[in-house]
Amino acid sequence: MRVATWNINSLNARLDRLLTWLAETGPDVVCLQETKCAADDAPTDALAAAGYETAAAGTGRWNGVAILSRIGLESVAVGLDDQPEFDDAAEPRAIGATCGPIRLWSVYVPNGRDVGHRHYRYKLDFLAALAATVGPGAAGAEPFAVLGDFNVCPTDDDVWDLAEWPGTTHVTAAERDALAEVERAGLTDLFPRPLKHDWPYTFWDYRNLDFPKNRGMRIDLALANPAFEAACTDAYVDRNARKGKGASDHAPVVLDLDTTDR
Repeated sequence: MRVATWNINSLNARLDRLLTWLAETGPDVVCLQETKCAADDAPTDALAAAGYETAAAGTGRWNGVAILSRIGLESVAVGLDDQPEFDDAAEPRAIGATCGPIRLWSVYVPNGRDVGHRHYRYKLDFLAALAATVGPGAAGAEPFAVLGDFNVCPTDDDVWDLAEWPGTTHVTAAERDALAEVERAGLTDLFPRPLKHDWPYTFWDYRNLDFPKNRGMRIDLALANPAFEAACTDAYVDRNARKGKGASDHAPVVLDLDTTDR
C-alpha cells in the first residue's frame, strides 16, 4: 500500500501534473494541502476518472486540504476540535478520513508569517488543537497518521542553513515545542528511515534558484502511531516531482506500507 502527502499549491492549476504523477507513482491515498479551491470546485470528475474518490475542504482562496483515495473514503471529518479562528473564520486546514485499513489526517498548519505577528499565535494555537484532536486516534490500535505541511522544521538539520533564518518562523523553539506536543499525543516522525533518495528537504522557495541549489527545508511531515509505523517499510521524498516548469514549491512525501495483516 502506498500513501503520500503533497502541498500541491493549487489543485486546479497543477491538475495535469498531479494526474501524471498519480499514474506514474500509483499511490493508494494522497493527502493534499494548499488546494486553493472551494470544495465544490475540486476536480472530482477528473480524479474519479483516474480512479480516486475525493474528500475536500476549501473556500476558493487560500488554504484548502483534500484526501484522494482509491481504496475507500469513509468517516470524513473536516476541521479540528476547538480549531482556532483567524479573522473570525475557521480556515479549511484539516480533513480526516478512513481509507481501507488506515485512518489519516491531511493538515496545513498556518505559516505564522512573523514571530511578532498574530498569525504566529494562531499557528501555535492550531498546533495545540491538532494535538488534542489526534490524541484518541494516535492511541488506537488501527494504523493512524497525520500527514501534511506543518510549516515547522523539526530540527536544525531540516533547514539548509539555519543562519539564514535568525529569529524567524519555522525554526523557533515555541513552534518546535508545539510540534513536539503533537508527537507526544502518540505519534512518531517517520524520518529518518532507509531512503530511496538522499534528499531530505520537501520545500524549496521559487526565488533565488533555491531548488537547483538545494536550499530547502523539511516541513512536510508524516507523523504516525505505532501501528502505522510498524507497517511502514519505506519513506522518501519524490524530488523529481518538484522539477520542471509549473511545479509546486513542495515535493511529495511517499510512504510504503505492508498492511497484509490488517
